[in-house]
Amino acid sequence: MPNFIFILVDDMGWKDVGFMGSKFYETPNIDKLSREGMVFTNAYAACPVSSPTRSSLLTGKYPVNTGVTDWIPGRQASKSGLPEDNLLSLPFKLQLDLEEITISEILKDNGYSTMISGKWHLGEDSLFWPESQGFDTNKGGYNKGAPDKSNKSNGYFSPYGNPRLKDGPVGEYLTDRQTQEVINFIEEYHDNPFFVYLPYYAVHNPMQAKDEHVKYFREKAASMNITDTLQFTQENEWIKTAPQGDFKERNVQSSAVYASMIYSMDENIGRLLEKLQKLDLDQNTIIIFTSDNGGLSTAEGSPTTNNPLRAGKGWLYEGGIRVPLIIKAPGFLKEAGIRDVPVSTIDFFPTILDIINSDIEDLKIDGISLLPLLNSNTKTDRPLFWHYPHYSNQGGDPGSAVRSGDFKLIDNFETGMLELYDLKNDISESIDISEKNQEKVRELYDILNDWRIKNGAKMMDANPNAKFHIPGNMLKAN
Repeated sequence: MPNFIFILVDDMGWKDVGFMGSKFYETPNIDKLSREGMVFTNAYAACPVSSPTRSSLLTGKYPVNTGVTDWIPGRQASKSGLPEDNLLSLPFKLQLDLEEITISEILKDNGYSTMISGKWHLGEDSLFWPESQGFDTNKGGYNKGAPDKSNKSNGYFSPYGNPRLKDGPVGEYLTDRQTQEVINFIEEYHDNPFFVYLPYYAVHNPMQAKDEHVKYFREKAASMNITDTLQFTQENEWIKTAPQGDFKERNVQSSAVYASMIYSMDENIGRLLEKLQKLDLDQNTIIIFTSDNGGLSTAEGSPTTNNPLRAGKGWLYEGGIRVPLIIKAPGFLKEAGIRDVPVSTIDFFPTILDIINSDIEDLKIDGISLLPLLNSNTKTDRPLFWHYPHYSNQGGDPGSAVRSGDFKLIDNFETGMLELYDLKNDISESIDISEKNQEKVRELYDILNDWRIKNGAKMMDANPNAKFHIPGNMLKAN
């Protein structure tokens, strides 16, 4: 049976890697991986924020069906009911329930040694941490969604203050440590099939990187004549009307610290690939590389840009949900290439099941196996869905979305508007074509609403303390 290594980068945008066109960030090892595998240019995260996507990855279900629809514990834990919000989010699950069947549990039952090295973020209580969800070895996975930076711990540099990761020497870098733990695991268990889940904490805030790398990328930015005035804008209409938050949108990839964090992550992927080769495992190990949501581009320092995609993490626009994806599958992939078929986080679970030829009776999953797409660019007629009934910390409004073919409809709960975009001709979602395409709007809205009803998607309540109330779109009322 083949081994699996699943690399999940935190907050990495669609354009944050060389093989997708970045000229500022440097990812030579990931780029090499892209030349050896299948690149999916229309790959999507199941949600524009972290925890829901991670629940989907492990279960093959949309977030509405795991009940984890926002990052845990969510913005409403401290900011719910503000007068600026017209709507109130309903409670959602603050853990991945133990009743959920995870891919790690299935692989463990099929004789695999299983490991997580890195971010979990799927339960506040330790009862819901990786050890209870099919992982034999847990190095660093607990409730926190980011490295802890406080008076007792130093974020990406040891001491980490992580109850599932022993502190290393002072100054040890977390990305290096996560990878070394994986290498140690593979060296110990390489005689048996293994599943390694490597969810890097990088490139999530706090922005911290090695000094030598930061110096290099600062000099590179200067050599590219990237000035401070070019880096950000606050002229977007949504920023002018945003009720709260220090919002600014980055125009150009230029952050030396962010670039350095990506570079360290890429260096470590290189170390991992080299170890597989030395152990003669490279031709029997399937590697999946992707991100949990779009790049952070509109708030919290806005360390990257997703241009030409619109917005970023926390938004239902393409910048918030479209992500890089590589699948390297020796023995299952005849030749490397590119696929433009829309795929989603929900598809990894059934893909892995298909590869190991495992069929779990009565198992409810929402995704499809991507195995046929590795050797054929066959189009699929299925729509893809998103449901995010929460206000994001990044300025994004609550809503739902559906992509069917080249068209994407966004149902914005805050404004009551239905937005329609033609992604084939307008990847930037710069022109809302809903007014001139009411028939397509109705078609996609009916598909979206039927899906929400069938899956019991929670909506939102009116906020009795709201300053204003914007009536819903009349089309939806008819």
